[in-house]
Amino acid sequence: MEAGDNVLTDSALDRRVYKTAVFDSARWDRFIPRGDDILICTPPKCGTTWMQTIVASLLWPAGDMPGPVGVVSPWLEARFQPVDEVIERLEAQAHRRFIKSHTPPDGIPWFPSASYIAVFRDGRDAFMSLVNHVAHFRPEFVDSLNALSAEDHVEPMPPWDGDVHGFFRTSLADEERLPSAHLAGWWARRREPNLLLVHYNDLKVDLPGEMDRVSKFLGIDVPANSWPEVVDRCTFARMRERGSRGEIAPFERIFEGGSDSFIYKGTNGRWRDVLSEDELASYERLVADRLPPDAAAWLEQGSLALGSRP
Repeated sequence: MEAGDNVLTDSALDRRVYKTAVFDSARWDRFIPRGDDILICTPPKCGTTWMQTIVASLLWPAGDMPGPVGVVSPWLEARFQPVDEVIERLEAQAHRRFIKSHTPPDGIPWFPSASYIAVFRDGRDAFMSLVNHVAHFRPEFVDSLNALSAEDHVEPMPPWDGDVHGFFRTSLADEERLPSAHLAGWWARRREPNLLLVHYNDLKVDLPGEMDRVSKFLGIDVPANSWPEVVDRCTFARMRERGSRGEIAPFERIFEGGSDSFIYKGTNGRWRDVLSEDELASYERLVADRLPPDAAAWLEQGSLALGSRP
């Protein structure tokens, strides 16, 4: 499909620009959409790679995907990948494309014929996963990002100093990129037919059921005899195994410990033994200020625990 075949309502003038040492949402200005594109949109550490792996397994039920998940499905906004290379790779893909985004919804394009999957997780669980994430960045990777930041006059990424509580305060101060802020935008669009909201907890509780929801939403028919393996490839254990073989992404370039550091525990509730009552109260106030009660409950628990879908 040619770009002109897609009905576009997006305007770069209407989008907010988010730019950090790590990513730049303005890179979407270079993107030429196709009608069947899939955009996987999540705050950091909310199940992005998991959903990319799920979509890949659905699109290639025989397991013959033409490269690692994170290479075939790039993070368009990532400043550590030259934008020309990412765009060239996407334009060369003849298969159905699926692209990762960590930008809040007011900073990414809205294409009525594309499919959007927005994945969420309790912000406290996402924070604990982010702690592990930044603690394992290779120093040379951080140095390379900060060199780019200096050129663009962007605030550099500070080195990890092990202060979890200081990092939590900084994270809350940057509230525009918290899961609650992301969800506020997507919640307003939750009735749009080309948007699917998915919760990390639901993937943990019923992976086959949630993958079936995703496949139906995307209009992908998986042969019945392939379904058990299609799902099994997306379990946490198999993802760790596949990650060690380089099938998920080239983690070693960025993280000390490679895939074992990135695909870490996948557990929830670790914040209970780390964050103080005052810190938790600050988090809860931010969520209450951003979200209506039903959205706040869904962000914390997911659909299966609540017994209803957004």
